[in-house]
Amino acid sequence: MNAIEVNGISKHYGKVHALQDVSFSVRSGEVFGIIGPDGAGKTSLYRILCTLLKPDGGTASVEGHDTVGQMKEIRKRVGYMPGRFSLYQDLTVEENLKFFATLFGTTVEKGYDNIKAIYSQIERFKDRRAGALSGGMKQKLALSCALVHQPSVLFLDEPTTGVDPVSRKELWEMLLMLKERGITIVASTPYLDEVHCCERVAFLDKGCIRGIDTPEIILEKFKDVFNPPGIKRSEELIVKSEELTSAAPDHVIEVSHLVKAFGSFHAVDDISFTVKKGEIFGFLGANGAGKTTAMHMLTGLNQPTSGTGRVAGYDICKEHEQIKKHIGYMSQRFSLYEDMTVAENIRLFAGIYGMKHEDIKLKTDELLSRLHFTEHKNDLVGSLPLGWKQKLAFSVSIFHEPSIVFLDEPTGGVDPATRRQFWELIYEAAGRGITVFVTTHYMDEAEYCDRISIMVDGKISAMGTPEELKRKYNQPDMDHVFTYLARQATRSSD
Repeated sequence: MNAIEVNGISKHYGKVHALQDVSFSVRSGEVFGIIGPDGAGKTSLYRILCTLLKPDGGTASVEGHDTVGQMKEIRKRVGYMPGRFSLYQDLTVEENLKFFATLFGTTVEKGYDNIKAIYSQIERFKDRRAGALSGGMKQKLALSCALVHQPSVLFLDEPTTGVDPVSRKELWEMLLMLKERGITIVASTPYLDEVHCCERVAFLDKGCIRGIDTPEIILEKFKDVFNPPGIKRSEELIVKSEELTSAAPDHVIEVSHLVKAFGSFHAVDDISFTVKKGEIFGFLGANGAGKTTAMHMLTGLNQPTSGTGRVAGYDICKEHEQIKKHIGYMSQRFSLYEDMTVAENIRLFAGIYGMKHEDIKLKTDELLSRLHFTEHKNDLVGSLPLGWKQKLAFSVSIFHEPSIVFLDEPTGGVDPATRRQFWELIYEAAGRGITVFVTTHYMDEAEYCDRISIMVDGKISAMGTPEELKRKYNQPDMDHVFTYLARQATRSSD
C-alpha cells in the first residue's frame, strides 16, 4: 500500500517553473529520499504534500486524502520538519513543544510516549530558550515538535544542514527507530551518507524527476552531480603557497590561552594556535564545541574573557575595529543582499571595508569581467543560480584583498558539484597569499585543508594535517577522526 501518491504535480511562480509534471509514490513505512541541488523544487514539493501550498496542476494524496480537498485530514496525519529548524528562538524548549502540541489539538502529556526516546535527551534543558541550544539539540527539539501529535507520515526538508557529523548520525538513528514503528519518512539531504540511509530516492532537478531508484543506482547514474572527482591543488598553486609561506614566516593568526566565559561556563577554554600566511586552516568541532564563539573573538565581534590574540597583526582585545577592516568574512548564507543587484552588493561591501570610490569602480569592472558577470551586473542577486551567488559572495569577501578570509560553513546545504567549484576558488585565493580560515561540517572538505584543528568541549583536542591526524588516531578518513574525537565530548551545549 502507498502512503503518498503524486500525479503530474506542477507549480509555477511567475515565469519560474518550480515543479513540472512530477509523479511518484511512496510505500507505507518506507524511508524515501528526495535529493537534488538547491532550487530543484524540493521545498515546493514538501509544502504541497503538507497542504501549505496548492499545486497549479496535477494531484497529490497522503494516506488516501487529497492535499487540496482534505487538508484537515492530512494535517492530523503528517509531521513537517523544514530546514532551519522551524523553532521559535525566544521560546523555551518546553514552550516550543507545548505550542506545537496545541497547534495540533493535543497536549505534550498525550503525545509524550511518542517522543520520549528523543525528547528525554533534552528534557533537562526544558527552561532554556531554543535560540541558546546547540545545533544537535535544536534538531532533537524540532523533531519532537513534529512528532508530538503522533503523525503517521514525517516530512524532513534538509533537517541536518549546518549540523555536525555526530549529531547527523544520531538524527538518522532516531529516524530509523521511527521507521520500525511504521512511520513513513520522506527526507531530503545534501549529505551522501544520509542518502544511503534511504530505501529509495528520487532525483529532482530543475523541477523535474530525473530518476527514482535505490541510492546506489541513482548516485552512480548521476555521479557527475553527486560524486564529482575530488580536487587537488595544482602544482603551480602549491609552489606559490610554499613560496609565500617561506617568504613570510610571520603568522597571520596568533592565539595564546584564549578564554571566553559566560558566567561559570567556558565556551572557549584556554586555546592556543597559530596560522601561517597563505594557509588553508580548517577549524572543526561539533555543534556546541566552542568554534563559533572562538571565531567571533578572532573577527572582532566579541571580546575574550582572558588570553591574547593577534589577527592580521592587530590585537583582538584592543584593535577589533582594525581587524574588521583587514579581514574578509563569508557566512553559510553567503552574506549577500538578495534584493540588491550584483553591482550594488559589490559597492556596498567595498564601502564597508573602507575602499576608496575610484578603487571600487576600477576593481568592480575587473571582478565582473573575471567572473563573466558583466552582462549580469544589474541582475538582482536573488535571481542568480546558487553557484553564481556562492562565487560572488566569496569574491566580495576578498574584494579588498584582505590578508585573511573567514569562511563560516560557506557550503552548508550545497550539492557536491557546486561545493567542488567553491573549493577551486579557495585554492586560487590561497595561491594569491590570502589565508583561508574555514569551518565546515563536510568531512571531505576537511581533507582539502593544509592543517586542521578539532575543538571538543571548548578546547582544541587535535591539530595537524589531515594525513597526520588519520595516522595518529588510526582512522581511514577525516569523518572517522572527527567522530572518534567528538564522541568524547561531555557537555551538551555551547
